[in-house]
Amino acid sequence: MPVTVKLPTILRKFAGDEARVTVEGATLEEVLKDLESRYPGVTKNVFAEGGGLHRFINVYVNDEDVRYLGSLETAVEDGDVVSILPAVAGGARRHPLPLDRETVDQQRCC
Repeated sequence: MPVTVKLPTILRKFAGDEARVTVEGATLEEVLKDLESRYPGVTKNVFAEGGGLHRFINVYVNDEDVRYLGSLETAVEDGDVVSILPAVAGGARRHPLPLDRETVDQQRCC
């Protein structure tokens, strides 16, 4: 059954710069294996060493996070959309010493 996979920019180089590709599979694991067979290297950083999904990769089936659906065993159907997104992290830079409120406010404004 054909499933559309939406690729983030960083993975598109493996798929001829395509943002969306069509693959086959009845589960997320089958979809990702078919994706890898068609576009070698695309799932290199999607799978963790133990074979599960890497913890810094978010995967969605029809906008539902697969961590809450069944991970790699999540069923997919004809026409479903799988989105692969690298996790985004960030925030304020860390200071070696705790800062008082006045110092923090001064750094925000300037």
